[in-house]
Formats: sequence, C-alpha cells, structure tokens
Amino acid sequence: MKILYHGSLMTIEKPKIIQSSRTLDFGEGFYTTSSKKQALQWINIRLFGQEITQGVLNIYSFDESALTSTNVKTLHFKRPDEIWVDFVMENRLNKNFKHSYDIVIGPVANDRVYACFNAFENGFMNKQTLISELKTYRLIDQYLFHTEKVLQYLKYINSQTIKI
Repeated sequence: MKILYHGSLMTIEKPKIIQSSRTLDFGEGFYTTSSKKQALQWINIRLFGQEITQGVLNIYSFDESALTSTNVKTLHFKRPDEIWVDFVMENRLNKNFKHSYDIVIGPVANDRVYACFNAFENGFMNKQTLISELKTYRLIDQYLFHTEKVLQYLKYINSQTIKI
C-alpha cells in the first residue's frame, strides 16, 4: 500500500473522475501525489483569489497491485523524457486528445517546468534542451486515476482541514 494525497477545498471520501474545463498534464481524472507538500501546494493554488481560507488534505491508500494487474492499463514515467514531454504537450495543447490508460504516473509539471514548456512551445528551446533542463529539477510525482476501474484500488483513509 502506498499513501497518496489530494489537496482540495472539500473532503472527498469517494473520488470520481473529474471532467476539467482546462487542460491538465495527464488528461481528465482524479489527481493525487505521494508528496504531502505538493498536495498542500495544490490547496494553496485552489484557495488563491477565494474568500475562504481553508482547504482539505485528503489521504488515501493505494493498492499498488493495480500497476501489475492485467485489467489495468498503466503508463508510468520514471523521469521527464521525450515521451513524457510529448504526452504532457498533447494533453495540454490538444483539447480533443484522449488516451486509453487507466492510470498515469509521472512528474508534476510545476511553475518552473511550465516556464520551460512555454519556452519550448514558443520556439525558444528545443526538445532536447527542455529535457536536459527538466532533469536538473527535483520533480514530484502525480498519479492520475483516469477511469472508474482503477479507482477501486484507491481507498479513503481520512482528511485534515488546512488553514492558510
């Protein structure tokens, strides 16, 4: 079992696949991370510009046997590489892009990473330079639960109110 976190404005005991109005690194679904610090940053981002001053850190256990199950289609990026860059760019730039993975695991594209992606998108940096630059960063992981099928491996433990 692996502990995963989801930063939110509410307690989420029963995660579900979320249809987003914006493009995300790995597509639509339910995002978690093994980093409590990253989940707290997600709460801060959600609270920005809001009148409320507290969020919720949701804590789950993830049965990692899902990753070897023949019923679960997994895509796991161990580090930022060319395939990861292409996948993130496709998800972010092509609103019609849909992938067939049940779960996607890989690095979070944080603010510093977005700046590099923007330089790449605008032709100021080539893909190899982008990847070289990203390898110097200590990137946090994210787990995208993309289908209902894989959500059965994610179990709610509890939540904590976080005041900002």
